[in-house]
Amino acid sequence: MLEIKNSDFYLDGKTFHIYSGAVHYFRFFPEYWEDTLKKLKACGFNTVETYVSWNLHEKEEGEFDFTGNLDIVRFLKTAQRLGLYAIVRPGPYICAEWSFGGLPAWLLKDKGMQVRSMYKPYLDAVSGFYRALFREIAPMQLSNGGNIIAMQIENEYGSYGNDKNYLRFIKELMESCGCTELLFTSDGAEDNMLSGGTLPEVFKVANFGSRTEEAFRTLRKYQPDGPLMCGEFWNGWFDAWGEDEIHHHRSAETVVTELKKMLGMNASFSFYTFHGGTNFGFNSGANCYERFQPTVTSYDDDALLNEWGGYTEKYHAVREVLLAHQGNEPDELPPEPELQNIGEVKLTSFAALMKNLDGLSIKVKSFTAEGMEQFGLNDGLILYRTKISGKYDGKLFLDGLSDRAHVFIDGKLKAVIYRNDPEHSTDIGLLEGEHEIAVLVEDMGRINYGPYMHNRKGVSGIRIKLQYLSDFDIYPMPLDDLSALEFGCEKSEYPLFMRGYFKAEKNKGCFVHPDGFTKGYIFVNGFNLGRYWNVGPQKSLYIPGVLLKEDNEITVLELDGSETDTLTITDIHDIG
Repeated sequence: MLEIKNSDFYLDGKTFHIYSGAVHYFRFFPEYWEDTLKKLKACGFNTVETYVSWNLHEKEEGEFDFTGNLDIVRFLKTAQRLGLYAIVRPGPYICAEWSFGGLPAWLLKDKGMQVRSMYKPYLDAVSGFYRALFREIAPMQLSNGGNIIAMQIENEYGSYGNDKNYLRFIKELMESCGCTELLFTSDGAEDNMLSGGTLPEVFKVANFGSRTEEAFRTLRKYQPDGPLMCGEFWNGWFDAWGEDEIHHHRSAETVVTELKKMLGMNASFSFYTFHGGTNFGFNSGANCYERFQPTVTSYDDDALLNEWGGYTEKYHAVREVLLAHQGNEPDELPPEPELQNIGEVKLTSFAALMKNLDGLSIKVKSFTAEGMEQFGLNDGLILYRTKISGKYDGKLFLDGLSDRAHVFIDGKLKAVIYRNDPEHSTDIGLLEGEHEIAVLVEDMGRINYGPYMHNRKGVSGIRIKLQYLSDFDIYPMPLDDLSALEFGCEKSEYPLFMRGYFKAEKNKGCFVHPDGFTKGYIFVNGFNLGRYWNVGPQKSLYIPGVLLKEDNEITVLELDGSETDTLTITDIHDIG
C-alpha cells in the first residue's frame, strides 16, 4: 500500500511520486475510457484521479446504479490494465462544477436538510450510499489486488465549514465500509481553508493553480512533515453562461512553469483536469456569489485533452516535461478522435410544450406552489398552473425563483424572468373574471460551491401583490423520455419541440451549432446533449460518435423563439 515515510511516499518499499490527472468517468462514455487513459499514460502520468457522482449513482433514494458510464469498477479496471494507479474522491460532496456538487437533489425534499454537517438524516443518506459504493470499489484497493492507492475525505471542506466531528464521521464511515488505503483531505492553499477542512491525524494536500512555492509554504504550516502534494493543480478553468465573452484559456507556458516548480520541489500532484468531458443533460452546476452563474454544458475546462479527447498544445508541452523528468522515452501516441461533417439539418415537425404536458409529465395537485424537489423532480422543468376568479391588477411575484421562468396568462406569454433580474415580478394589468396563470420554471444548474447550496429549484410561492395563489396543477418534467410527444402544431407556439433527421457515420463525433436559436436543449436519438444559450460563450454542443447510427433523430426544445428551423452539424467545435 501507499505509505508515508519522512518526506516521501513509498510504494512496494520504493519511493514513489504521484503524477496524476483527473478524468471523470461519468462525464463521458465507456467506449472512450481506454483511449483517454492511454493518452494519460502516454503523457507521463502514472495515476488517474476521479470523483464519484452520488447524484447519478442514486437518482432515487435507495436505488443504486453502477452500470454503463456509471460502472466505476470497469473504469478502474481499465486503468489498472494499462498500468495506472487510481485515486478515488467519493465525496459525498465533490463540487466539480456538477449539479449540487454531486449531492442528490432528493435530499432537499427535507425542508430542514443541512448538508455537509452532522444533521442525522443527511448522515444516514451518506451512510447508505457509501455502503453501496464501497461494495463496488473496496475490492479495487491496492491491498486487495486493485489499483486504488488513496481516497479523499469529503472535498475542500474548509471552503464550506469547520465541523471536525463531521469530517471525522466521514473518515470513520469510510474505514467501516472497508477503506484500507491512504486517506487525505484536500483544501485551497489558504489559512482559513486549511484550518477548517483538515484533521490533525490525516494527510493533507493543497489545491492551487499558481504561486507554487507560496501554496506549499502555507500547507507546511499545517503539515510540517511528509511529502508535498497539490491535490488539484488547476491547469485550466470552466465557463459560465453569459459571464465570459470567450472560453477560458490558460497558456501551456504558464502551466509548464508551475509544473517545473512542483517537480523541482519533489512534489506530487494531480492535474485538474486532464480530460474534462461534458456536462450532459441537466448535470452542469452553478456558482452563486453576488450573481447566479450557471456553468455551460461543455466541461472542456481548457484541459490537456479537449472535450472530445483530442490533443492540445498544453498536452504536448506537459508530456515533454514529464517524460524528460522521469527519463522516459515517448511512445507513439494514440490517434486523434475521428470527427465528421454532416451539414445542414432541417427541422420539419413541431410540438408545443404546453400542448404536450400529459406526455411529458404526471400531473400533481397541490394547494401551494413549492420547489420541484417536493414533487419528486431532481432536475428539469416544472410548470405551475392555476386559475384566478374575480378582479386583479398589479404585479405577480415569483417568490424564491430558481432559476428562469416563463409567465403565461391565458396561454399567452407575459414575461420571462431570470433569477439575476432585479425583481422577480411582472405587471399583469387588469384581470376581471376567470383567468389562467401558468409559470414554467427552468432549472439552470444546481449551485455546487459556497454557502448557498441549499437552493431549491422552481418557486417557493406565486402571489399577486400580497395574496398567495393556490390550487395548482403541477407538471414536473425531467425530459428523460420524449417518445409521447405529439407533433403537428405551428412553429410559432413556443416553448417548442422541433424535430428533424440526418444520416451519419457511426462512431465519429461532431458538433451541432444552434445558430439562430435562442435558448434550450438538444436531444440526439433521445439523449439530452445539454443546454445551449445564445448569450455564450459556448456556441455548439458536442455529439459523441457513440450516440450516432446511420439514421438519426434530432430534437430541439427551444424555449424562447428561433429565427430558423435549420441546424448545422460540423466537425468544428465553437466553444467561444
